[in-house]
Amino acid sequence: MLAELNFELWIGDAAEIHRKRERKQKTDRQDAQHILRLLLKDDFPQIWVPSWENRDLRQLLWHRHRMVQARTRIMNQLQAVALNEGLRSKKRLWREQGREQLESFRLAPWASRRRQDLLALLDRLNPTIAELSQAIEQEVHNCPAAQRLMTHPGVGALTALAFVLIIGQAERFQCGKQIASYLGLVRLEDSSGNRRRLGHITKQGNSLLRFLLVEAAQVTVRSLPEWRSKYFHLAMRRGRKIAKVAMARKLAVRLYWMMRKGWDYEQVKKFGSHAGQPGNRHGVK
Repeated sequence: MLAELNFELWIGDAAEIHRKRERKQKTDRQDAQHILRLLLKDDFPQIWVPSWENRDLRQLLWHRHRMVQARTRIMNQLQAVALNEGLRSKKRLWREQGREQLESFRLAPWASRRRQDLLALLDRLNPTIAELSQAIEQEVHNCPAAQRLMTHPGVGALTALAFVLIIGQAERFQCGKQIASYLGLVRLEDSSGNRRRLGHITKQGNSLLRFLLVEAAQVTVRSLPEWRSKYFHLAMRRGRKIAKVAMARKLAVRLYWMMRKGWDYEQVKKFGSHAGQPGNRHGVK
């Protein structure tokens, strides 16, 4: 509502504001004076807030994601119906011949009604998902940053647009470790003294982008030999689940630097590991 009225809204980091406080007394008047002093000194720790357009585009991504999940559940139920009748076709079930076989089974009345309803829902979801996918591709066409991210093997329109929307301003992160922490791809830590205790990943941040990065990283592993070698090495040592998350973190850091420096995949391959060092001090020209 404030944005529609052309008011600029600033949201501050509460922990950072408290850290900058010198006096231990706390009242509403003193809080207001403290915030005013920070604003006058241009030292107010402002938090990035996504715009109205950004939040609306996120709804597009979430809507398509939920529609795909619903379609997957329906397809799994239809696969179960086929398996109960002795038909194991996997992906061939969704071809014309497989569909005819599925519809030809003689089932009990309510089982037949279930099959009919599931097929009707599937036929309704497919055009909806196709329309949403086309809308996402159109938004990517209008977003140069997302187009650059799509040059990386394994990164499609959905992952690229989600990364740009959720990360927002890449300059607010100082390094790749902060990106991994922001997306919940770092491990929990509860250490004290000489004891170091690490747990599972924190899973903080946006769950949709984390899911998309894991899916995209698996495609990247199949596309790039060096990523495939790294993945199998980690999988043998730590297991496939941990290896998938590790490659997702590696992909997130790579996309972050591409987005921050405005590079495509060929540029980051050539200069990513050496930019700023002697001989490449000014990066890409």
